[in-house]
Amino acid sequence: MKQMIMAQRAYFQSGATLGIDARRLALRKLKEGIKRHESEIMEALRIDLGKSTTEAYMSEIASIYSDIDDAVKHLKRWTRAKHVSTPMAISPAQSKIIYCPYGVVLIMAPWNYPFLLSVAPLIGALAAGNCCIVKPSELAPATAQIVTKVLSESLDVRLVAVVNGDAEVGKSLLEERFDYIFYTGNGSVGRYVMERAARHLTPVTLELGGKSPVIVTRSANLRLAARRIAFGKLMNLGQTCVAPDYVLVEESVHDALVGYLKEEIVAMYGEHPLENPAYGKIINRRHFDRIGRLIEPQKVAFGGEADAEKLKIAPTILTEVSAEDAVMGEEIFGPVLPILKVRNVEEAMRFVQQRPHPLALYLFTSDKKVERNVMETLQFGGGCVNDTVVHLSNHKMPFGGIGDSGMGSYYGYHSFLTFSHAKSIVKSPTWIDPQIRYQPYTKLKDRLIRLFM
Repeated sequence: MKQMIMAQRAYFQSGATLGIDARRLALRKLKEGIKRHESEIMEALRIDLGKSTTEAYMSEIASIYSDIDDAVKHLKRWTRAKHVSTPMAISPAQSKIIYCPYGVVLIMAPWNYPFLLSVAPLIGALAAGNCCIVKPSELAPATAQIVTKVLSESLDVRLVAVVNGDAEVGKSLLEERFDYIFYTGNGSVGRYVMERAARHLTPVTLELGGKSPVIVTRSANLRLAARRIAFGKLMNLGQTCVAPDYVLVEESVHDALVGYLKEEIVAMYGEHPLENPAYGKIINRRHFDRIGRLIEPQKVAFGGEADAEKLKIAPTILTEVSAEDAVMGEEIFGPVLPILKVRNVEEAMRFVQQRPHPLALYLFTSDKKVERNVMETLQFGGGCVNDTVVHLSNHKMPFGGIGDSGMGSYYGYHSFLTFSHAKSIVKSPTWIDPQIRYQPYTKLKDRLIRLFM
């Protein structure tokens, strides 16, 4: 590891990554490598997570292509110095902001979207001119193998290197000094990453998770709400950091929403989803057992079946759920949807405010006043009105958490900014040198300083 980091640091210091042409070339090579191995990537995702070809392409590959194309197209504009006005006190100097790479960065990826979340941050890091070490998740071994193959074949190891291994390997990496660390995963590991980074005063981005709520009001289009909640919840079997974690629904429309949810789930996955080849699986037995312990049989309103051999859990709706139930005590990260009744939107908002800030929040309503109040009052990373999870598909907007759900953001131009240091430069002329700032200070200088500053 030390030799790998030293080689990358030397490569960075040589200036090889700084030119726009070099950055574009690296991004194009990355895209070519992904295209060359696209079928292998989708097969790896099927092995690790049971993803269908369509879902694998839609959720892990398509956005990478568009992100690379966007970076290549706009890189010259992104890297251009931004000239800003100069205050009178230091005029006639010129002021500008230039965006510089950090150096050698570490990207640590999770298992739930193991290809996407290994490569998406890398695009921003390369666009910004950094060298990168990528640590894929060992819990998705087939995908980790193809990530290694794609990156090692496409890019110079001095520019991008892959380190594979278990949690101990990750800890060893965090003992080294990096110029930036980008981690996606859970909060407990995120805290450890931040602690290790603090030893070297290394800046970090933490993309975490949490219990992302859905609020459904009586004015919502309930069937549409049910369809879109089911889509967001069951994509990747709920193993999505922004998946709807629980629903707060006004009690007057509770029964209708539950009925529609059942219908929409059957319409998507059939009467026997565990037999549907397009229905994925839980990543491993440990998570399968953990999710199973969250399902209280007496509260199952729909689903609840499981296949331990195939690591599959059927879409499950829980009703009559209370805030004290085990399923409300942790992020579910599975196809289990608790539904809680509330008297009104205000009660739903109080419920959310009393808990850690979620990574996402979803509101279903046709009342614009309610929409404005919820969106502007509650604190969360990002979200949707009358939809779920699709806010991640717009790379013109930053994606990131707040509080317990993370810090920092990325996607598109915002990835470039995340992996760039904004350097402030003032260029002062030599043909004039106002004496007002120099000692000795006089009453006249004092008055002038007060006037101009």
